[in-house]
Amino acid sequence: MYHLLNYNMSILRRYKSDFNIYFVTNVTFYRKLILQKNGDLLMAAIESLKNKNNIDILAFVILPDHFHILIDTHSFDISKIMQKIKMSFGVHFRIRMNINSGRVWQHRFWDHAIRNQDDLNNHI
Repeated sequence: MYHLLNYNMSILRRYKSDFNIYFVTNVTFYRKLILQKNGDLLMAAIESLKNKNNIDILAFVILPDHFHILIDTHSFDISKIMQKIKMSFGVHFRIRMNINSGRVWQHRFWDHAIRNQDDLNNHI
């Protein structure tokens, strides 16, 4: 017999790796296809964060309703990094679209802490 485990996403804890590299997936709210025409804003948010902080972007891909990023945080908190990317994009997206409110991203993002070189190679 199979049982589905009931859990609340807000209680999930992030795994902290000594490797400091994360593969992250972030999805737009209701999977709206806003990145098709606004990927440049996301690229600018990522580039700005990279330039202002000691982080390295190893790879990323932007799809119409989500993006993946492989990021070396150099011990910065991955949650704070993602918060900055999401906030920066959200501000510029709302300005471009001339809207004052509304969610842009799903509440949580999915991350995988890279554990070793083989794991890194598998995610590139």
